[in-house]
Amino acid sequence: MPGLPRLKEAYDFVILGGGHAGLQAGLKAALLGYSAVIVDRGPKYSRSYYAPRMDNIPGFPEGVSGHELLDRQIAAVRAHDSQIDYITPARATGVAREPTGFSVTFDWLKQARSTRGRILVLALGVVDRIPEVEGKIDPIFPWANFGIVEFCVLCDGHTLPGLTVAVIGHDAFAARTAIDLEHWQPRSIEILTHGRPLLEESPPEERASLLAELAARAIGHVESPMVGFDEIREKRFGVRFADGSHRSYDRGFSGLGWYDMHHGLPSALGCRFDPDGYVVTDEDARALDAESGAPIPGLYCVGDLRNGWNQIPEAWASAERAVIHAYAEVL
Repeated sequence: MPGLPRLKEAYDFVILGGGHAGLQAGLKAALLGYSAVIVDRGPKYSRSYYAPRMDNIPGFPEGVSGHELLDRQIAAVRAHDSQIDYITPARATGVAREPTGFSVTFDWLKQARSTRGRILVLALGVVDRIPEVEGKIDPIFPWANFGIVEFCVLCDGHTLPGLTVAVIGHDAFAARTAIDLEHWQPRSIEILTHGRPLLEESPPEERASLLAELAARAIGHVESPMVGFDEIREKRFGVRFADGSHRSYDRGFSGLGWYDMHHGLPSALGCRFDPDGYVVTDEDARALDAESGAPIPGLYCVGDLRNGWNQIPEAWASAERAVIHAYAEVL
């Protein structure tokens, strides 16, 4: 098809995932003189795509939306299209080690395709869990798209001083998220457990400790299920509950963790995972073998999928480390 890249039989770098980390890995590979292919489901699958404003991105003192930042990175990649093939919309379906690298299969425009790479970079990211209301996840999307409901403590905690905050979730992760948010001195914090008993799955000792800490910080909770949201015109997070009550907050915050950590492909390659489900890497983003703990030759993991902090500058840094290591030590 005119305008589409011609997939090559083999590349120096095959990069799975086209979020901030994958795009930076592809760009760096091209700048170092190597061929690369980025296999990407599309920008809308990036965690930052719907973020209306991010304040922690170097070079954007007024902030930048996730959508704009991805657009700029894609433009940078396309400026090197003689060396980078940006394949989208495409979804990786299989990976395997070979004597000289890796083979990858993926679906592209409803066709099964394959290629090989001397270096494989996993930049698959993770997917946030979204609260379901009457079996659907989309009711909360408008509030998330306007930045009234947030998902990242490290990205957005600084916007909370003096505000009333609702943390959605029922488990230890939600409780710790609420405790962490108090660092930014919101006016109040409340946990919305959406019909689940607070900390019902936690071991007794952990549950007792967290309940005591929540009480000491005056962080309460509401166990009635959420049935709907309102007040978006007022730029507030209004919540309707099954018991007929209604509560209004300045901001909502997800304490639900991850829906999908994309374990399939790294598991197939024998990667090691930490207790939280992240791929374990060394300081150069080399994925470690599950059995031996040694780096798997030629395999790197960058961005949110690897163990580390879930931040865009961190994603860029891991991509840089991976490609530079491959340049210096492997290729």
